[in-house]
Amino acid sequence: MINSSVLVLNRTFVPINIITVKRAFCMLYTGIAMAVGESFRTFDYESWSELKIKEDDDTIGLPNRTIKIPWVIALVTYDRMPYNKIKLSRANIYIRDRNRCQYCGKVFPRSELTIDHIIPRAYGGTTTWENIVCCCVSCNRKKGGRTPEDAGLKLLSKPKKPRWTPFFKLTIQELKREEWEPFLNVIDRAYWTLELKK
Repeated sequence: MINSSVLVLNRTFVPINIITVKRAFCMLYTGIAMAVGESFRTFDYESWSELKIKEDDDTIGLPNRTIKIPWVIALVTYDRMPYNKIKLSRANIYIRDRNRCQYCGKVFPRSELTIDHIIPRAYGGTTTWENIVCCCVSCNRKKGGRTPEDAGLKLLSKPKKPRWTPFFKLTIQELKREEWEPFLNVIDRAYWTLELKK
Protein backbone atom coordinates (compact mmCIF):
# COMPACT_ATOMS: atom_id res chain seq x y z
CA MET A 1 0.00 0.00 0.00
CA ILE A 2 2.91 2.36 0.74
CA ASN A 3 3.94 2.28 -2.95
CA SER A 4 0.44 2.83 -4.33
CA SER A 5 -0.20 5.92 -6.48
CA VAL A 6 -1.38 9.30 -5.20
CA LEU A 7 -2.49 12.13 -7.48
CA VAL A 8 -0.69 15.46 -6.91
CA LEU A 9 -2.47 18.71 -7.74
CA ASN A 10 -0.98 22.16 -7.98
CA ARG A 11 -2.38 24.96 -5.80
CA THR A 12 -5.21 25.54 -8.29
CA PHE A 13 -6.22 21.85 -8.20
CA VAL A 14 -4.83 20.91 -11.62
CA PRO A 15 -3.11 17.48 -11.71
CA ILE A 16 0.64 17.71 -12.18
CA ASN A 17 2.14 14.43 -10.98
CA ILE A 18 1.66 10.94 -9.58
CA ILE A 19 3.70 9.89 -6.54
CA THR A 20 3.74 7.09 -3.98
CA VAL A 21 1.73 7.04 -0.76
CA LYS A 22 5.02 7.19 1.14
CA ARG A 23 6.09 10.39 -0.64
CA ALA A 24 2.60 11.89 -0.20
CA PHE A 25 2.77 11.38 3.57
CA CYS A 26 6.23 13.02 3.67
CA MET A 27 4.88 16.05 1.78
CA LEU A 28 1.79 16.20 3.96
CA TYR A 29 3.77 15.88 7.21
CA THR A 30 6.26 18.62 6.26
CA GLY A 31 3.52 21.03 5.19
CA ILE A 32 4.44 21.08 1.50
CA ALA A 33 1.02 19.67 0.61
CA MET A 34 -2.50 19.32 1.97
CA ALA A 35 -4.66 16.21 1.73
CA VAL A 36 -7.76 16.68 -0.42
CA GLY A 37 -10.86 14.98 0.94
CA GLU A 38 -14.51 14.82 0.02
CA SER A 39 -16.14 18.01 -1.28
CA PHE A 40 -12.63 19.32 -2.09
CA ARG A 41 -11.88 20.05 1.57
CA THR A 42 -8.18 20.31 2.36
CA PHE A 43 -6.47 19.05 5.49
CA ASP A 44 -3.02 19.52 6.96
CA TYR A 45 -1.31 16.45 8.41
CA GLU A 46 -2.67 16.94 11.92
CA SER A 47 -6.30 17.42 10.89
CA TRP A 48 -6.04 14.57 8.35
CA SER A 49 -4.66 12.19 10.97
CA GLU A 50 -7.61 13.01 13.27
CA LEU A 51 -10.26 12.10 10.68
CA LYS A 52 -12.57 9.29 11.68
CA ILE A 53 -11.81 6.18 9.64
CA LYS A 54 -14.72 4.50 7.88
CA GLU A 55 -14.92 0.77 7.30
CA ASP A 56 -14.12 1.00 3.56
CA ASP A 57 -11.27 3.56 3.88
CA ASP A 58 -7.77 2.56 2.83
CA THR A 59 -5.45 3.04 5.77
CA ILE A 60 -1.85 2.71 6.81
CA GLY A 61 -0.63 1.73 10.25
CA LEU A 62 1.59 3.99 12.33
CA PRO A 63 3.24 2.96 15.62
CA ASN A 64 0.45 4.46 17.72
CA ARG A 65 -2.56 4.59 15.38
CA THR A 66 -3.99 4.06 11.92
CA ILE A 67 -4.34 6.89 9.42
CA LYS A 68 -6.41 7.21 6.27
CA ILE A 69 -4.45 7.28 2.97
CA PRO A 70 -4.82 10.57 1.07
CA TRP A 71 -5.34 9.51 -2.56
CA VAL A 72 -5.20 13.16 -3.68
CA ILE A 73 -2.93 15.89 -2.34
CA ALA A 74 -2.55 19.55 -3.33
CA LEU A 75 0.69 21.50 -3.13
CA VAL A 76 0.47 24.54 -0.88
CA THR A 77 2.40 27.05 -3.00
CA TYR A 78 3.08 25.60 -6.47
CA ASP A 79 0.65 26.96 -9.07
CA ARG A 80 2.57 26.43 -12.31
CA MET A 81 2.04 23.75 -14.92
CA PRO A 82 4.90 21.40 -15.72
CA TYR A 83 6.03 21.61 -19.30
CA ASN A 84 8.53 19.18 -20.64
CA LYS A 85 9.41 18.22 -24.16
CA ILE A 86 7.84 14.94 -25.14
CA LYS A 87 10.65 12.58 -25.99
CA LEU A 88 10.47 10.67 -29.23
CA SER A 89 11.06 7.23 -27.76
CA ARG A 90 9.91 3.70 -28.44
CA ALA A 91 7.81 3.71 -25.23
CA ASN A 92 6.10 6.98 -26.18
CA ILE A 93 5.36 5.70 -29.70
CA TYR A 94 3.70 2.63 -28.14
CA ILE A 95 1.73 4.84 -25.75
CA ARG A 96 0.62 7.19 -28.52
CA ASP A 97 -0.53 4.27 -30.67
CA ARG A 98 -1.97 2.37 -27.66
CA ASN A 99 0.07 -0.75 -28.44
CA ARG A 100 -1.94 -1.15 -31.65
CA CYS A 101 -0.26 -2.05 -34.92
CA GLN A 102 -0.99 0.87 -37.20
CA TYR A 103 -1.31 -1.43 -40.21
CA CYS A 104 -3.42 -4.43 -39.11
CA GLY A 105 -5.13 -2.69 -36.16
CA LYS A 106 -4.49 -5.47 -33.63
CA VAL A 107 -3.32 -4.75 -30.08
CA PHE A 108 -0.18 -6.63 -28.98
CA PRO A 109 2.00 -6.92 -25.88
CA ARG A 110 4.98 -4.60 -26.20
CA SER A 111 7.32 -7.55 -26.55
CA GLU A 112 5.61 -8.36 -29.86
CA LEU A 113 5.80 -4.84 -31.30
CA THR A 114 8.37 -2.88 -33.29
CA ILE A 115 8.52 0.63 -34.63
CA ASP A 116 8.32 1.29 -38.33
CA HIS A 117 9.45 4.21 -40.47
CA ILE A 118 6.51 4.84 -42.81
CA ILE A 119 8.85 6.22 -45.45
CA PRO A 120 11.94 4.02 -45.00
CA ARG A 121 15.20 5.71 -44.09
CA ALA A 122 16.66 4.27 -47.30
CA TYR A 123 14.20 6.52 -49.20
CA GLY A 124 15.01 9.60 -47.09
CA GLY A 125 12.47 8.95 -44.33
CA THR A 126 13.23 10.76 -41.09
CA THR A 127 12.89 9.71 -37.47
CA THR A 128 10.02 11.99 -36.50
CA TRP A 129 6.62 11.60 -34.81
CA GLU A 130 4.98 11.92 -38.22
CA ASN A 131 7.05 9.15 -39.83
CA ILE A 132 7.16 6.47 -37.10
CA VAL A 133 4.37 4.12 -36.04
CA CYS A 134 3.86 1.13 -33.79
CA CYS A 135 3.93 -2.04 -35.87
CA CYS A 136 3.57 -5.77 -35.20
CA VAL A 137 6.38 -8.07 -36.27
CA SER A 138 4.26 -9.69 -38.99
CA CYS A 139 3.29 -6.39 -40.66
CA ASN A 140 6.86 -5.11 -40.31
CA ARG A 141 8.16 -8.19 -42.15
CA LYS A 142 5.50 -7.79 -44.83
CA LYS A 143 6.36 -4.12 -45.33
CA GLY A 144 10.12 -4.61 -45.27
CA GLY A 145 12.03 -1.63 -46.63
CA ARG A 146 9.12 -0.42 -48.76
CA THR A 147 6.48 2.27 -48.38
CA PRO A 148 3.06 1.09 -47.14
CA GLU A 149 1.58 1.53 -50.63
CA ASP A 150 4.31 -0.57 -52.24
CA ALA A 151 3.73 -3.32 -49.65
CA GLY A 152 -0.06 -3.25 -50.03
CA LEU A 153 -0.59 -1.89 -46.50
CA LYS A 154 -2.68 1.04 -45.31
CA LEU A 155 -2.16 3.15 -42.18
CA LEU A 156 -5.04 3.28 -39.70
CA SER A 157 -4.47 7.02 -39.21
CA LYS A 158 -1.90 9.67 -39.98
CA PRO A 159 0.63 9.75 -37.11
CA LYS A 160 1.33 13.02 -35.32
CA LYS A 161 3.13 14.32 -32.27
CA PRO A 162 1.04 13.72 -29.15
CA ARG A 163 -0.18 16.61 -27.01
CA TRP A 164 0.05 15.04 -23.58
CA THR A 165 1.90 16.23 -20.51
CA PRO A 166 4.62 13.76 -19.46
CA PHE A 167 3.08 12.77 -16.14
CA PHE A 168 -0.05 11.48 -17.83
CA LYS A 169 1.76 9.83 -20.73
CA LEU A 170 2.38 6.70 -18.68
CA THR A 171 -0.68 4.71 -17.83
CA ILE A 172 -3.25 7.07 -16.36
CA GLN A 173 -6.11 4.70 -17.20
CA GLU A 174 -4.43 1.85 -15.32
CA LEU A 175 -3.60 4.05 -12.33
CA LYS A 176 -6.91 5.91 -12.15
CA ARG A 177 -8.71 5.83 -8.79
CA GLU A 178 -12.26 6.85 -7.97
CA GLU A 179 -10.96 9.73 -5.81
CA TRP A 180 -9.13 11.18 -8.85
CA GLU A 181 -12.22 11.37 -11.04
CA PRO A 182 -13.31 14.99 -10.29
CA PHE A 183 -9.85 16.28 -11.22
CA LEU A 184 -9.37 14.14 -14.34
CA ASN A 185 -12.73 15.11 -15.82
CA VAL A 186 -11.65 18.76 -15.79
CA ILE A 187 -8.53 17.72 -17.66
CA ASP A 188 -10.47 15.78 -20.27
CA ARG A 189 -12.50 18.84 -21.16
CA ALA A 190 -10.02 21.67 -21.05
CA TYR A 191 -6.51 20.99 -19.86
CA TRP A 192 -5.52 18.39 -22.46
CA THR A 193 -7.00 20.30 -25.37
CA LEU A 194 -5.13 23.56 -24.73
CA GLU A 195 -1.94 24.09 -26.68
CA LEU A 196 1.05 24.85 -24.49
CA LYS A 197 3.34 27.75 -25.25
CA LYS A 198 6.72 26.82 -26.66
